[in-house]
Amino acid sequence: MIKKGSQIVCESLLREGCDVVFGIPGGAILPLYQTLPEYPDLRHILVRHEQGASLAADAYARITGKPGVAFATSGPGATNLVTGIASAQMDSVPLVIVTGQVNSWTLGTDAFQETDITGITLPITKHNFLVMDARDIADTIKEAFYIANSGRPGPVLVDIPRDAFNQEVDYSEEPSIDLPGYSPSTKGNNRQIKRAAKLISKAEKPVIIAGHGIIISKAYDELRHLAEKCQIPVITTLLGISCFPEDHVLWTGWPGMHGMAYSSLALDEADLIIALGMRFDDRITGNPQKFAVNSRKIHVDIDPSEIGKNISVDVPIVGDVKEILLELNPIVEEAVHPEWLKRIDQLKTEHPSLKIPQTEKLLARQVIKDISEITDGQATLVTGVGQHQMWAAQHYRFKKLCSFLTSGGSGTMGYEVPAAMGAQVADPDATVWSICGDGGFQMTMSELATIVENRLPVKFAILNNGFLGMVRQWQEIFFESSYVSTGYSGNPDFVKLAEAYGIKGIRVTDKTQVKPAITEAMDHDGPVLIDFIVEQEDNVYPMIPSGMTVNEIIEENHDQKVIS
Repeated sequence: MIKKGSQIVCESLLREGCDVVFGIPGGAILPLYQTLPEYPDLRHILVRHEQGASLAADAYARITGKPGVAFATSGPGATNLVTGIASAQMDSVPLVIVTGQVNSWTLGTDAFQETDITGITLPITKHNFLVMDARDIADTIKEAFYIANSGRPGPVLVDIPRDAFNQEVDYSEEPSIDLPGYSPSTKGNNRQIKRAAKLISKAEKPVIIAGHGIIISKAYDELRHLAEKCQIPVITTLLGISCFPEDHVLWTGWPGMHGMAYSSLALDEADLIIALGMRFDDRITGNPQKFAVNSRKIHVDIDPSEIGKNISVDVPIVGDVKEILLELNPIVEEAVHPEWLKRIDQLKTEHPSLKIPQTEKLLARQVIKDISEITDGQATLVTGVGQHQMWAAQHYRFKKLCSFLTSGGSGTMGYEVPAAMGAQVADPDATVWSICGDGGFQMTMSELATIVENRLPVKFAILNNGFLGMVRQWQEIFFESSYVSTGYSGNPDFVKLAEAYGIKGIRVTDKTQVKPAITEAMDHDGPVLIDFIVEQEDNVYPMIPSGMTVNEIIEENHDQKVIS
């Protein structure tokens, strides 16, 4: 069967279960776009900036569990994807990116809009391909999807010259995978699993740290089974939030730089840490030499390079966390730890990290708490990066699984708007709230047009303090309140901006208006933007300064230090 390269791309995507593509056309990729009408089952969402395409595809992948797909043309089209690709790489999100490239015979001549995108993205992709012949497209795309979504997930880029899209070749409908040397292990070592079971049985003060790997492997039931069978408190990482219901008696918050003080203190006092699908990043460990020195450690992760990279562990287990828990759970002994759980409750009482001050001021964290109460913890929350991100993670009680989307490792400001779009496309029936900072919102707010165009009922909560809030907080604490280049005096009228896009806009300036505004947004069947004019110089606490330990934790009253 004779097919053009562009047709092979579309048929290959459909074969892999792709139903949505985010992108923008341009010269080098135009032959692929001209083929899209032949494939009505391949929905294309025309974004306003390629960064929006990669970030929307990221959120789509997190919700659906299958690779998100984005298209872009050569040169600036491809380079505009880079931030989203890097974010996906850091957070283990499967993407398949298809970029157009200049004609093969002009490669290396600095042709118009020529950029070596495979070279640029080499450090930030799991793998990438340059496909010079249309005969290789089907196999390459099959391999791209397999690589993206197997082992530790990540982004894969496929760069195709313009002439390969137009090339007509004999097309086989049975593409094959040929990846010598790539064989990710999913099953853990039985001996190590038995060692882990023995450690768990002997522990008196065990703690589970549940990371993003629980969500990726969908090991929700297995995590809950282990926690309940052995009565072990469950602490999540930032990206592990919503892998364990937060109304469960064993849920014990999340730790680290801006996590709950009692979570960090529990880790410090534990005699066993069971790390599941997480990587001991610096935001949790602080000074790695002094992190949780009283505990032995079991580390389960599918990526062998993560084990022992930051923290030495006693029992390393490489494999898929769901498969390993299925092996581990039957052989661990049932246990109770009443004194340890009582101690956890005591830490929560002594260090009420989530207490909101009584004040007439409109505090951003109160807005989050009210959204949580009104949605009963059942919404999907998508955040940008900064203070609002931390407050959302702290004060929303996530009862729905896989419902917190944020850029963790990369810390990508601007994630909040396009990612909310991708989340809503992935789950049209979900209530999606985009929690935004006024700074990050303005980085990608052009995607409001895409949201309106596609009739997506996303609710936006802009926590508008007129600052780059987290940077300002650091300047206050570490630079004697020298606020250099962090104040936003030129913010637009966000309500008028929303209305210009055809979106319902609401402004809230008083705490009494918060709940009515949230309810009004929930009752509206389209997108809504609420501009919450919040206290400008409010800080996120607790705070463990970078590179320090739980001993240097700063709590709400600034001068109080906790000695564990």
